[in-house]
Amino acid sequence: MAVTMELSFEPTDNARLARLCGALDENLRQIENAFDITIVRRGERFSLHGNQASRGEAALRHFYARADRDLPREDIQLGLVELASRDETPADAPVLVTRRSELHGRTPRQVEYLKNIQGHDITFGIGPAGTGKTYLAVASAVDAFERERVERIILTRPAVEAGERLGFLPGDLAQKVDPYLRPLYDALYDLMGFDRVGKLFERGAIEVAPLAFMRGRTLNNAFIILDEAQNTTPEQMKMFLTRIGFGAKVVVTGDLTQVDLPRGNRSGLAEARDVLEQVRGLAFTEFGKEDVVRHPVVARIVEAYDKKRSEPKTRVRKNGDAQGDEHDEADG
Repeated sequence: MAVTMELSFEPTDNARLARLCGALDENLRQIENAFDITIVRRGERFSLHGNQASRGEAALRHFYARADRDLPREDIQLGLVELASRDETPADAPVLVTRRSELHGRTPRQVEYLKNIQGHDITFGIGPAGTGKTYLAVASAVDAFERERVERIILTRPAVEAGERLGFLPGDLAQKVDPYLRPLYDALYDLMGFDRVGKLFERGAIEVAPLAFMRGRTLNNAFIILDEAQNTTPEQMKMFLTRIGFGAKVVVTGDLTQVDLPRGNRSGLAEARDVLEQVRGLAFTEFGKEDVVRHPVVARIVEAYDKKRSEPKTRVRKNGDAQGDEHDEADG
């Protein structure tokens, strides 16, 4: 049976209420979506209907207390993620030195990820889109650079998505692969500012390059991030990991559900997880749908795909009988 809860904020502060609700009640809609509830507002009074009404009430109180300033959509989404894991998130979460002073791990696994990065030479972050793998890795790189623990930041990823289409893109090779490195640029600009990033590029303190450019190099005193690592081959992954020099720190990120390699090719990230899991000095963080820090529907999308993937596949024969995967090879 659905639960109904009543909530009111008195004395009435119309400006704070307006910021809580957002334009056209957009913030309320996000809270509804997050907890699968219905919120009805009449002035300073709110009625919440649904099995998670109590969690919705806690969210309203949480955001109302912070409504002395504007509450943009991103703040609501991140706040909802944080509220969902508040009881599990450790209090000693690492603090990162970036342009965004409020940046920190929002979920227990994000906090674990940041601690692994700070405490290990090589860290793997594996999980679905929206869990902050790349962004937190770049933030950790910026933090290490600002604290002068490394001399440069190197960001790389395989350009597998381009394939043979590279030849049809304008410009030299660096310009051809630029679209595939854009998410790394965006994170840097957000965390350090456009002008500063530009100056550091000119000095060579920041380098963004396709994975193919790593061959033959030894990377000392650098923070290196390999993004989209699910699209490396085992040979490429080994090549990359053996580039690591003295004073270097490495983060490898990827989503094993979004491999773009040709069918039949094993992902270098999947093999690395199997081969290196027990190697000392390395750490693995596995993210799940509960770590998604984008729109609440993204977590549901991830859950739906995971559920579908876990179901036994069947195919229908000509005689109408359904046959499971375990018999497919024998039939072929």
